[in-house]
Amino acid sequence: MSGEPLDAAFRADAAVLDGLHDDLTARAAAAGLLDVAFRTVDGPLGELLVAVTPTGLVRVAFEREGHDAALDELARQLGPRILHDRRRLDPVATELDEYFTGKRRHFDVPVDLSLARGFRHDVLEQLRTIPFGATASYAEIARAAGSARAVRATGTACATNPVPVVVPCHRVVRSDGALGNYRGGPAAKRWLLDLEAAA
Repeated sequence: MSGEPLDAAFRADAAVLDGLHDDLTARAAAAGLLDVAFRTVDGPLGELLVAVTPTGLVRVAFEREGHDAALDELARQLGPRILHDRRRLDPVATELDEYFTGKRRHFDVPVDLSLARGFRHDVLEQLRTIPFGATASYAEIARAAGSARAVRATGTACATNPVPVVVPCHRVVRSDGALGNYRGGPAAKRWLLDLEAAA
């Protein structure tokens, strides 16, 4: 006896459920009842969790951070109404894929930096000015953000950047050329710098 009729039934049921989920997500968003939408994206740095608010991309989380922990953090800080929404995050997934394959040098998706406040927010804004393929020191970013003495605070802002890769904290290195800390780990930071250097 073949399992094909059962497989077809499961595929049909899955398609119906996907359609219902898409409808629920669209209705929630239209009614202003969705705080955060998320999905995962596979890539050369492993599976990334990406999340958006109505304002823009709010979180990129590496596997090593724990995706469930990242979603819990988003629920605590932004609101508990969080749904998986593949379609809404397709533009983010596309831009990340283009970047990872060397076809993109700048991200165009809107970014929501509401998870960073005060000086940390100022640092993240400065990171967005570092050109593709270039690096800056923590001291240079501290000065540009308005507090030349706040080098350690700048390092902390980079290490806790909620939108790594898209807001390029990987382009910030120590004055002696050492990599410094990175949310995705040193190997991920080195890979990103090598990717940009090779372009």
